[in-house]
Order: sequence, then structure tokens, then C-alpha cells
Amino acid sequence: MLKVYLSGEIHTDWREQIIEGAKGLDVEFHSPVTNHAASDDCGVNILGAEPNKYWHDHKGAMVNAIRTRKGIADADVVVVRFGEKYRQWNAAFDAGFAAALGKSLIVLQQPDHDHALKEVDAAALAMAREPSEVVQILRYVLTGDLPA
Repeated sequence: MLKVYLSGEIHTDWREQIIEGAKGLDVEFHSPVTNHAASDDCGVNILGAEPNKYWHDHKGAMVNAIRTRKGIADADVVVVRFGEKYRQWNAAFDAGFAAALGKSLIVLQQPDHDHALKEVDAAALAMAREPSEVVQILRYVLTGDLPA
């Protein structure tokens, strides 16, 4: 069983594409909470309201970090997706954390991020452009089969 943590942007269906494409492979997927409102507000909903937006966000980040750290630590492979619309500083942090733990890292990004992510890409074992390429990597790792 290959454990894969899917980190990064939450505004597109890239996770679903990878999970669907990997059906039939011996893979178990995990990810952060992808409900944006729940992720943003988990800290104040659980630990109490904060009038200052900084502390509101800080509480949420700390609660989410428990799930993220566990998911990355338990993973064999970490896939980090950098989306087109937003700059995902948290995704860059996850990539660095995964690299520091010696995890096999796959970065999923568009060409316009190549320069900004050059250090992240240098720490990765693969840089893919499309979710289907991530699926092909996982298939190859598990079976040795190349795409047809």
C-alpha cells in the first residue's frame, strides 16, 4: 500500500482526477480539509471566537497543522499542487516540510510558476504539469508499467 498525501490548492478538482485515475492501484490517499470555510474557521469554531482576524486565522492554521503534519509524516509520497489563481504559501510550506522529512515529493504546477518555484522543484523528485502525469508516476512506481 502506497500512502499518498495530496496537498495544495483547493479550488479545482485535481485531487479527484488523481484519485479516479489511480483506481485499481494499491494507493491510499489523504489530504487536508478541502472545505475552504471549514478550514478557515475550524480554530474559532472549536476554540472560541477571536475579534482580531490575525488570531482568527492563526487558530485555524494551528488546528489544520495537526492534520497536515500527521498526513505528511505518514505519507510515502507527497503531491503538492500549486494552482493558477492564488499563491499558496501553505503549499510551499508543506513541500518544504515533506522535503525536510525525506518524503518523495511530486510538485504539480503550471509553467508560469516555474521561476517562483525553482527551489521547491529542486527538492522534488518529479515536477508534473497535469494530474494524469501524477497518476502515471504512481502507476510506474507501483507496477513498473509505462504509459501506453
